[in-house]
Amino acid sequence: MSTPKTWLIETDELERELDAPDFVIIDATWYMPDQGKDAKAEYLSEHIPGAIFFDIDEIADTNTALPHMLPAPEKFSSRMRKMGIGDGQRIVVYDREGMFSAPRVWWMFRVMGVEDVSVLNGGLPKWKREGRPLVMGEPTPRTTRHFTARRNLDLVRDRDDMKTLIHDRSAAIVDARSPERFAGKAPEPREGLRAGRIPGSHNVPYGQLLNADGTLKSTDALSQVFEAAGVDPHKPVVASCGSGITACVLALALSETGHRRTSVYDGSWAEWGADETLPIETS
Repeated sequence: MSTPKTWLIETDELERELDAPDFVIIDATWYMPDQGKDAKAEYLSEHIPGAIFFDIDEIADTNTALPHMLPAPEKFSSRMRKMGIGDGQRIVVYDREGMFSAPRVWWMFRVMGVEDVSVLNGGLPKWKREGRPLVMGEPTPRTTRHFTARRNLDLVRDRDDMKTLIHDRSAAIVDARSPERFAGKAPEPREGLRAGRIPGSHNVPYGQLLNADGTLKSTDALSQVFEAAGVDPHKPVVASCGSGITACVLALALSETGHRRTSVYDGSWAEWGADETLPIETS
């Protein structure tokens, strides 16, 4: 029996590969605006050797008011070339929270047609706890490389798709936000958004998918979390959250269980909650 594909790489595996010429390591740290943190400054203070910083808010569609929406393939390709990321390389993504924003960049690469991309299990916190090497400052500039984006639209859903889904129920909608926000009992961190959820959604707060050390739970434990939330493992799933970041933690977790029909609602609640014409549920 063949071993199912994993999208994760462990810290010891990554350390062994630090000097591999075809490896690209990416620091994909991103913080909520109200956290008051500077991800780039923290990257400059310490990062995994060879890592380059990926700015989720800049490598995005900046022609919309919605936060960090997927960029056009042309913009993504242009940014990757300038960063020295090219075709045929192995990509590893991590973040400073453990497992928070790195899955978003993993998903972005997959949308752009890259399948050789992994997420560091446990991220920088686990790397640091284990005393593995760190460096500081700007990285050594990488040579510009050719990057080809082949957009995989099966991994993305938009507002019109979601309007269809709430009527035909052809896919399960799973929301990664906290139970309080999902129920409409807690205010949204972004101004101008209604409280509540997309009708018919299931709630799987992304933290339920993680172990205490910030690593992803085992595949069996992940499956149990989704089943307990009422998610049918045989149906397609669309993951949503506040702005498309932690929805990708759900997408990664589902992919680890072997689920192959998972997409992400890119606009998520930042879009749905702002549109008064769209239906919501509260409880």
